[in-house]
Amino acid sequence: MLSVLRQPYTVFDPTLVQIRGAGLIGLFIGLFLLVFQPFGLSQWETDLKWLKIVGFGAITFVFTSIHFTFWPALFPRFFTEQRWTVGRAISYILINILLIAVGNFLYIGFLLELPFRSGNVVWMVLVTLAVGVFPATGIVLWGYIRRLRKYQDSAATLQPMARPSPAPNLEHAPQTDAFRPSELSLISLVADNEKDSLTISPAYLLFIESSDNYCTVYYQENGKLQKPLLRSSLSRIENQLANYPRLVRCHRSFIVNLDKVERVTGNAQGYKLHLLDGSLEVPVARRYNETLVASLRAV
Repeated sequence: MLSVLRQPYTVFDPTLVQIRGAGLIGLFIGLFLLVFQPFGLSQWETDLKWLKIVGFGAITFVFTSIHFTFWPALFPRFFTEQRWTVGRAISYILINILLIAVGNFLYIGFLLELPFRSGNVVWMVLVTLAVGVFPATGIVLWGYIRRLRKYQDSAATLQPMARPSPAPNLEHAPQTDAFRPSELSLISLVADNEKDSLTISPAYLLFIESSDNYCTVYYQENGKLQKPLLRSSLSRIENQLANYPRLVRCHRSFIVNLDKVERVTGNAQGYKLHLLDGSLEVPVARRYNETLVASLRAV
């Protein structure tokens, strides 16, 4: 079980998707309490009862929206794919459940004008934790198994063969599929200052990785791996590669040369592209899955 908790797990969906999901959860909670009125709500005599009951759904929506959008935006390094695991995902959901429980406790105390007692808060937190740990664990494990099978099975059908790097003799290169002009023409990657640049043949380019305001260009030269830095955004470099269809964006932080991909694997986070005898790995974000898979199958 401990080994499963350390397995990589997918990070959160985009902000708007998270907010929409939080809205659906809050709506479900509010309607469920309103229709079935469990936990003694059916015996509650008060004005605007329906509105007060729906308030529990609103609390769920607010706390869930903040929890899954505010903290990832404030601490993006903590919520990277490299750090996110099954165990962290379970813990994060449990923390959200606990925050909702505290919010509901304060809300009902306000409605009933009850005095605040810390012992009651601790009791509610413990009960909520005991009740919530099993569904939270089940939801994450089910998602992990489903995604793992999906990407592993699909990756098994995507096993490209990396092309050998031809010698870039532009003047006398034969016009064949193995020595296409697009592979042999040189690329000039220009930095933001319009002065610094890197000129390279796409036949030797492996991938480009973005980090903050810099990009690291991975390529081979004389059989050695080179990793120079360019001060540039990845989007700017992507625009400079518009005429090279085999150099594609596969992640927010990566552009990869599909002709250098030797193997494709999958885990619960998605596809992983392996290059240079498996020594280099490039992740594929879910938003690029369809376009990248289509490009790999077009080899």
